[in-house]
Parts: sequence; C-alpha cells; structure tokens
Amino acid sequence: GLALPPGYVLPSDTRLAPREATPDLLPTRAYGLADLIDIAQSANPSTRRAWNAARDAALGVGIARSALLPRLTASVVGGYNNSTDSGANPSISNAGTAGDVANAGLNGLTTATGGVSNRTHGAGEVQTLGLEWLLFDFGAREATIDAARHAQIASNVLFTAAHQKVIYTVATAYYTHAAATARVGLLRQGRDNAQAVLAAAQARLQQGQGTIVDVAQARQATAQAELRLVQADGDAQNTLLDLLNAVGISPETPLRTADVGGRPLGPEAGRLSHDMVRQAVARRPDVLAAYATADAARAQVSAARRAFLPKIFATGNVAYSTGRLALSSVPGVGSDSTPTLNLSSNRFSSVILGGITVPIFDGGTRAALLRQAQDRADSADATLRQTRDESVKQIVVAENSLHTGLSAYAASAALLDASRVSYEAAFAAYRNGAGSITQATVAQNGLLDATLARSDAYYAALIAAASLAFATGALGDAGDVPLPR
Repeated sequence: GLALPPGYVLPSDTRLAPREATPDLLPTRAYGLADLIDIAQSANPSTRRAWNAARDAALGVGIARSALLPRLTASVVGGYNNSTDSGANPSISNAGTAGDVANAGLNGLTTATGGVSNRTHGAGEVQTLGLEWLLFDFGAREATIDAARHAQIASNVLFTAAHQKVIYTVATAYYTHAAATARVGLLRQGRDNAQAVLAAAQARLQQGQGTIVDVAQARQATAQAELRLVQADGDAQNTLLDLLNAVGISPETPLRTADVGGRPLGPEAGRLSHDMVRQAVARRPDVLAAYATADAARAQVSAARRAFLPKIFATGNVAYSTGRLALSSVPGVGSDSTPTLNLSSNRFSSVILGGITVPIFDGGTRAALLRQAQDRADSADATLRQTRDESVKQIVVAENSLHTGLSAYAASAALLDASRVSYEAAFAAYRNGAGSITQATVAQNGLLDATLARSDAYYAALIAAASLAFATGALGDAGDVPLPR
C-alpha cells in the first residue's frame, strides 16, 4: 500500500546542520534595540532577497533598453560539398536518317553504361559578420522600457519596505521578549510573596493560632505561583528564539538584552488628522510599490497594442568565402544570428537590406497577449485600491492600540497602588492574628495580577508605538523606533 514502513525516517544530511553560534555577538554584553536592528539589516535574509530583487529589476531596465541598439553577430562555418548530376548525351545533328540511326545507337549505349554524369566536390569555410537593427516599431520598445522602469521603482520601494519590516519585526520581538523577561521577575516576586504568606501560616500553626487548612491554602497558592513562574520562564526562552530569528542570527547564539523597563513613557499625543493619515498612506512602501506596479502594467498594455503595428528594420552582412563550397547563402543558426546572403566563392561579399514587416495573421496570439496585459493592469489597479484601504485601516488600528495601551498603562498605576496597600494590610493583619488566610492569598494574587497588568500595559504601549510608526511608513532606521525615555 501507500503506508510507510514502521519506524521509517529520512537519513540526515550532514551538510544541512544548523548554523553555529554567531561569533560577532559578545555573550557578556547587553544589546539594546538599536544594536540588534543594525545587525538585522545585514544579517536578515529578507533584506538580501529584496536587494537581489532590486538589482534584477535594474538589469531588466538595461535589457529592455538594449532592444534599441543594433545586433551584430559574427560566425564561421565550414564544411564539405559533394554533388552529382547527369550530363548531356552525345548526339549527331543535321545528318538525316543516318544521323537518327546513329543517335539511337548512342542513346542505347549511354543507357547501358549508366549515362554521362558530372561530379563536383570540395571543402571550404565562410566567415560572416551580420547586422540586424529594428529601426522603428511605433513605440513598442519604449513602452517595454517604461514598464521595466516602473518595475524597477517598485523593486526599490520594496527594498525599503523590507528594511522597515525587519526593523518592525525586531522591535516587536525585542519588546515581546522584554515583556516575557519582566513577567518572570514579577512572578518570582509573586512566588516570594506566596512563600511569605506560607511561612506566616506555618508560624501561626506552630503557635496554635492557625489551622492546617490555612497552611494547605498557603501551600496551594505557593505551588500555583511556582507553576506560573515555570511557564513564564519557558515563554521567555521562546521569545528569545523569536528575537534571534527576527535578527537573522543562529538560534544557538547566546544573547543578553538590555533592560528597558521602569522608564517613563511619553505623553499621549492627539489623534492623527485626516491630512496626516493621507500623507502617511502616500509614503507607505507597499502603497508606492503597488502604484509603480500599476504603472508598469499599463505600460505593458501599451506595448501589447503596438504589437499590431508594422515594423521597419535594416539587415545586412559582410562575408568572406574560401575553398570550393560554392554556397550562395548561409542560414542563421540560433536566435542571435541572421542569414548570410549574397555569398561569392573565394572573395568578399556584402549586402545591406531594409524592409518593413506588417503582421497580418498569427492565430490570435497578439490579441490574447493584449487581453492578458489588460487583465494584469486591471488586477494591479484593484491591488492598489485594496492596499490603500488596508493601509488606512492599519494606521487607524495602530493609533487606537497606542491610545489604548497608554490609557491602560496610566490606569494600571492606580490598580497597582491599591493592590499593594491591600496586600500589605491583609498580610500584616494575618501575620498578627487579625485576618484570615483567604484574605491574605486573595490580596497576594491581586497584587501579582496588578503588577503583571502594569508590566504588560507598558510593553504593549511600546509595541503599539512601533506598530504606528510602521503603519505610517516612518521607520527609516533604528532611530525612528519609539523608545521609552
């Protein structure tokens, strides 16, 4: 059947082993966001692919422009020629009846001996230099060049977009890892608080003031805090791998990141105006690339229409023949060579011709190509409209996320202060025999949740600020990434 044998796995190819750790990064140094962005712009594979695509587009413009120039082709051919033809039979004329009898006898003799034949053979070579030049085609080549030029513009813009994407990806991965690392520290503090409540419960039990239920509840809260800490530590390691992948370095590279927590965030700015949104959309790389792609598609439609028009051309060749080939022309070999005409044995020969070609019937090929170009142009226009609409949506969503993040961060301050007061009061009361273990554990969990909410809101605001900068096309380099003060 189609089932694999039990336990079958593909053999390992040692040439495809993971990359070694990047030696340029020092394990003792704490790298900031700007440092990692600078590394990513040269190490991330997406920037290399975008750069190669931009170079290919530039070469495409050069290829299109080369159609305006004449094409020269040099060739040398050699060979051997052998030919046989029947010669004229001998005859006697003006001899009357005797001549007719003699001619009949000669014809019979010729037929019996196979006739008279002429054989020629010889070897030689032909050296040629051919010229082919399309002089006028009603702008078809210019339209193709225009399409290639717009495609180059789109590729250059997409190269900028790739850099902005790398900056944004590294920034979000950096802040996500910083948030995960901060959660580990906060959960460790929460576990310590739970252990303090457990110690108080055990002390009260030893003094005869508490119960075994209080100790069990405190131990349960401590175990829950320990579990959350272990899970958070695993998440922090995963986010570090995401950061290494975003930078474009080996996942086995040890990396320490600088702490960006605890710094004040900037004040909440006003809403973007309609004109500001329009300007942001007009400078987004994806919108500019879609616009250039639509222009290229329209130029291709123009080139396809001009394929129905006549073309004026010039062609010619210079040749030198030696030997006894006795050729009058040499056919073209390959797409780059033209036929060699007007050959003459053992001497130079040349010819120059001009003409016009008029397409009459090709089975509908040109009409189908025109329709394809029109469909691509229509699709490019639709893509441009969709890209512009999506860009406005992304800008508005990013702006809303930033305002929500800053508001949540400001609101979490009051929650954190109230939770801290509640925990300190409940813990002190329980330790002094005036409160219950339930109040202490609830207050302890409330304080932990408040600190986590405060931290998550802080890094969510940073990520939202980076998202807004990316959505508005404002990420030119590492200095454009919003950072806490």
